[in-house]
Amino acid sequence: MDVHQITAAFDDIFDQALVFHGYTDYMRDYDVFAYTSADPRTGIAPEYLRYRFKHCVRASVTSSVSPQTWSQSLDDRLLDIEQDHDLDGLVWGARWQVLYPGAKLLPGTAETEMWSTRLGRPAYEARIETNIQAISLIFSDLSVDQIEPGYSPFTVAQDD
Repeated sequence: MDVHQITAAFDDIFDQALVFHGYTDYMRDYDVFAYTSADPRTGIAPEYLRYRFKHCVRASVTSSVSPQTWSQSLDDRLLDIEQDHDLDGLVWGARWQVLYPGAKLLPGTAETEMWSTRLGRPAYEARIETNIQAISLIFSDLSVDQIEPGYSPFTVAQDD
């Protein structure tokens, strides 16, 4: 994808739900899974999309949660959305983050220029901000695919 296609793909998940992210099981690419939905009156069905950041040479994730909220959110009961609703703190068990302010492509930097030279192809930096985490990725391509029910980004292999 080129810059305009990447930017348009990012616009498609603005203010939607980030449900999972991490390096692929082969450790080269970085996946971001989003759940997208529209007003039911539109007739557009919700879907899960996988944003695969190919040739991801750097991924960094930091918390967007304030220190005060962190200190109120240490209770393990907050890992389960069905637990006591009288607890103060962030309910980690919601198992999704709001993609707001969302994903954006950053202007080129010395680091993206260096990686463009090393890889022999354009390198980009994306910043994905949510209410829980901020993700920064340096990558050289992006693909977006709809994910079907039952898809799992990782499975434990059986020993023979």
